[in-house]
Amino acid sequence: MKSKIVIIAFLLCSTFSWAQTSKQLELEAKKEKIINAILQYNGLLNIEKKKEKSVLTEIKEKDARIRLSEKLISTNETQVKYIANDIAKNQKLIKSLTKELEILKEDYASMIVKAYKSRSQSSRIMFVLSSQNFYQAYKRIQYMKQYAGFRKAQAEEIKIKQQKLNQAIVTLQAKKEQREKVIAQTAKEKEELENQKQEKEKLVKIIQKDKKKYSAEIDKKEKEKREVDRQIKKTIADAIAAANKKAEEKAKAEAKKNNTSTSTTSTTKTTPDASVNSSKFILTAEGKVDSDNFKANKGKLPLPVEKGYISLPYGDQPHPIHKNLTTHNSGVEITTQPGAYARAVFAGEVIQVQSIYANNYAVYIRHGDYITLYMNIESLSVAVGDKVSIKQKLGKIHTNSDGKTTMKFIVTQNTTTLNPSSWLSL
Repeated sequence: MKSKIVIIAFLLCSTFSWAQTSKQLELEAKKEKIINAILQYNGLLNIEKKKEKSVLTEIKEKDARIRLSEKLISTNETQVKYIANDIAKNQKLIKSLTKELEILKEDYASMIVKAYKSRSQSSRIMFVLSSQNFYQAYKRIQYMKQYAGFRKAQAEEIKIKQQKLNQAIVTLQAKKEQREKVIAQTAKEKEELENQKQEKEKLVKIIQKDKKKYSAEIDKKEKEKREVDRQIKKTIADAIAAANKKAEEKAKAEAKKNNTSTSTTSTTKTTPDASVNSSKFILTAEGKVDSDNFKANKGKLPLPVEKGYISLPYGDQPHPIHKNLTTHNSGVEITTQPGAYARAVFAGEVIQVQSIYANNYAVYIRHGDYITLYMNIESLSVAVGDKVSIKQKLGKIHTNSDGKTTMKFIVTQNTTTLNPSSWLSL
């Protein structure tokens, strides 16, 4: 019973240790991505410093940097907690190993003393010769061999325990240094966060001075954004209707071909016409596989650009002037370097290329009943009907008058808009 309890305890400890290590690696990977995004932000900022930018653009940049800082600080604080757990675990291990080592050394010392007292070769021989019979003599010889082997094994065990203790001490020191490094990085990032917030406040005050002018500009952009979102929704609905109509016609043709009835009164059953206007794709067996594959890769998709960072997240955002109002973003905006190309995040088929403004396009790629949408493309590399592979170039991203190269990325399931951040590997 006791052995079972020990085994269960060992397995639980091993599982906990593995989970801790796995979480630490996950946090390190997450941190690396955030730091890379900050480096890209700083790099792009240096490129754009000489270009004249609007106050609203600068506020968006500050918001993006603030979000990256908050994300890094949160990740660092979580990491410090896990490092603290590792330190406590190593301290406990060191205490346990030290105690075990002391007991082993005491036992070994006692054994050496006894061995020293009975070190005479003649006394060992007499111990064997004084046996009452051959069997007892044989057992005594075996005992002496086992005793010598046990001494050797104990010496080896002391050596192994000492090595484990030394390694635990080294690991503990490394963990403490790692903790101090993360704490220092967090303090530095908190200072940077405060600087970014102060700079943003200065920009907001500039807007407040000329509220009427900027309100009109923001309202105009919001109106344009809502109109674009309406166009996108209609385009997706039309694409679904067209795909379903095509699927229905194909089903009718196959049913007619397979109809072997000779009855003149028999009629071919068809899919109801209502399906043509459905808000959901009618999936074929192949389409179901495409959809399942896309869904299985949630959280693993690459960025739709080679290098860049999310400058505006999905969902409701605070209004830069009217603090009690919010604006909605139907996707994520990703800032990249001038001349960059949009790229497919997953294999699929181009089902629509929509002209949003003059020489500004949106590319729709279907993955079963999912659609990924890539906006603000000025020159196209694909056309409707093309089968694209993951990371394939779709077109060059437009750089606006402020020198910003930003694309909008949207994910939908049928006509339902989803949060792209939960699909991308960030």
